[in-house]
Amino acid sequence: MDMNAADSEVAPTGFRGLDLLSSAVILLDGRLLIRYLNPAAENLFAVSQRAWIGRPLAQFAGTPVALDTALENALRNNWSYTGHNIAVTHEARNAGDGDREPLHLDCTVTPIDEGGIRLLLEFRPIDQQLKAIREEREAVQQQANRELIRNLAHEIKNPLGGIRGSAQLLERELDNPDLREYTQVIIKEADRLQDLMQRLLSSHRAMQPAQVSVHELLERVRRLIHAEYSGVRVRRDYDTSLPDMTGDREQLIQAILNIARNAAQAMGGQGEIIFRTRALRQVTLAKKRYRLGLELQVIDNGPGIPEDIRDKIFYPLVSGREGGSGLGLTLAQSFVQQHFGSIDVESRPGRTSFIIRLPLAAANEQEN
Repeated sequence: MDMNAADSEVAPTGFRGLDLLSSAVILLDGRLLIRYLNPAAENLFAVSQRAWIGRPLAQFAGTPVALDTALENALRNNWSYTGHNIAVTHEARNAGDGDREPLHLDCTVTPIDEGGIRLLLEFRPIDQQLKAIREEREAVQQQANRELIRNLAHEIKNPLGGIRGSAQLLERELDNPDLREYTQVIIKEADRLQDLMQRLLSSHRAMQPAQVSVHELLERVRRLIHAEYSGVRVRRDYDTSLPDMTGDREQLIQAILNIARNAAQAMGGQGEIIFRTRALRQVTLAKKRYRLGLELQVIDNGPGIPEDIRDKIFYPLVSGREGGSGLGLTLAQSFVQQHFGSIDVESRPGRTSFIIRLPLAAANEQEN
């Protein structure tokens, strides 16, 4: 019995529970044509099920030897086989983004015989567990860093006020204009440091949640970047079907602006930035599962993040740019985490992508 694309927009009868799995699952018929992808597979491979139903697996995943061997053994011996460290690069993953790195996955192939389905493929990123451990470790480290910086900011802020006030009093007593230049330097530098301390402390203010449109926020950031860096082109790639989300408008704008501004500065004010939005289904964020989420990418074609600081780019006071404060990305990460989201970065010369993932489902729609 064959199935057409219209019938395959939901899981075939007997496989409905696959929609809720966090692992990526693909169902194939006897001709190795794709008959179903669950939401986790759509998220992992960044594809739409509707576009791939009825198309050959080889076109989707290429022809890695380990995968071909697992498929052949499963069909011939009617037994499950697992292929390890399979590099998957398919035309959908490369569409409009041809230089994207392949996915490295383990794949278990299980033979079945129900409703025209012959094989069930379960894909697991080989670094998924390592990534979860690393994210947990980094979250603890970032929290410690933020508390340290916050305490230092409080300790520095009060003496700075005294230094500035004393410089103002001294300036009133000086008749020599040349000497007043020095007091002005003291006052201006004290103001600069006070502004820096205020930025460090601002990430701890209480959130003011409201319904916001992510695309309205992006348009605001786009206008600001255009005003500051006329040589930077900001291109849009929006999923206009995304619903509004609950969040702190100013915090989200500041987070996106910090990332986009860093990109513009890294490119020397000349280059291209892409704002890309996509929906995520059955997404896990901060160890909680949500029915619906948002993925926002800020992509630039600049020189990339230096390798020696790539793993520390979100740490306070770490900057790849001379004269940078190293606070913009730290604040962006803090604001995203306050929205129960995550932020990651992929970077190499010619392409850097900051990836923000945020929940869109309401609390009572959260998957347990």
